[in-house]
This record gives sequence, C-alpha cells and structure tokens, in this order.
Amino acid sequence: MREYSAVVFDLGQVILPFTYDNFINSLNQRKSGLGDEFIKKYNQNYHIHRDFERGKISEQDFIDLMLNWLDNKLTASEFCEGWSNIFSVNEKVVSLLPKLKEKYKLYLLSNTNSIHRKYGYNHYEFLREFDKIFLSYEIGYVKPEIEIYKAVEKYSGLPADRLIFIDDIPDYVNAAKSLGWDGINFTNYENLMEELKIRNII
Repeated sequence: MREYSAVVFDLGQVILPFTYDNFINSLNQRKSGLGDEFIKKYNQNYHIHRDFERGKISEQDFIDLMLNWLDNKLTASEFCEGWSNIFSVNEKVVSLLPKLKEKYKLYLLSNTNSIHRKYGYNHYEFLREFDKIFLSYEIGYVKPEIEIYKAVEKYSGLPADRLIFIDDIPDYVNAAKSLGWDGINFTNYENLMEELKIRNII
C-alpha cells in the first residue's frame, strides 16, 4: 500500500463550487444582453483570464479591460464584488479537512487571481486548515504547468510519491501524476470518500 504524507486540494469546484450565472444575470438587468455579451467575450479571450491568474497582468489593468468590455456600466468595486460573488461551500468536503490534518500535511493548490481572493473567498475559516496555500498568481504559473506542482514539492520537501492531488479537471490531475504524485479526479463527495478509503487515507 502506498504511503502518503500530504494531501493537496484544488479550491474551485472541489471545496468551493462556483458559477458566474448570478453575475451575468445582474449585468443583463443593467442593460439588456450586457452579461451575455460580456461572458462570450470573456470566454473567447480566456487567455487574458489565464494571464491574470499567472500574475502577468496587473489587477488594475485587468479591471480596466473588464470595465471597457462592460461599456463602463459598473464601477471598479462593483465589478470586483459581482465578479467574485460566485462561490458557495461544499461543506461535506470542508468537514474532511480537520480529519485529514490529523495525519497529513494539507496544501491548497489553485489557479486563481487577486480579485477573487480578496473579494470572493479569503474570509472563509476553512483556509486555516491548510499548512500552505499555493496560488497561481503568486507563483507565476497555472495548472497544468509543471512548475506550479514543483513549487509544492519544493516547499514540502517530500518525494513525489508521498503527495496526492485532488482536482475536478482531469488534465490537472494527470499533470501531477506525470511527476509521480497520486491523483483523484473529483466528481462529488461520495466518489472522493470512496477513493480516499481505497487508499486507506481516511
């Protein structure tokens, strides 16, 4: 049986489910079609989102561009709050963290940005359960780029085969596995529990 020393969690859609629907709807209420047009342009230019998550675009430059796409119908603070008011909490997954922490180091590894952190999730108490939080915009790389996983390895000082990564995106899990980590593709809490029990982690 493989032995583990650290459990590494993704944040979005694993611990914090999210959807932009409410934001899009609120934009459509301000001006007919504004939200639909915005999200279409956003998705067509997703490389901008990714570069913001890499920390290659400044927060101010990103906000200015988004406000331009929104015909300046919002203030900067209205955009930051609306664009970040997208998260809910998977309480079942959160309930696992204290149990896992009794036996393992806990790390968080997320593709994210400074706005979502400040306005969206930084207030959640469960973040304190993690021994270290690795955020893409601080590291300069995004999953599935190998360098972001190497940052976790370097900090932990652990061999790759003692790490297990939980993420909802198969490509991100597979990148971890390519380095020798174990990985679980998250689909729901029940499946996660099953996978953790198979490995005798919980």
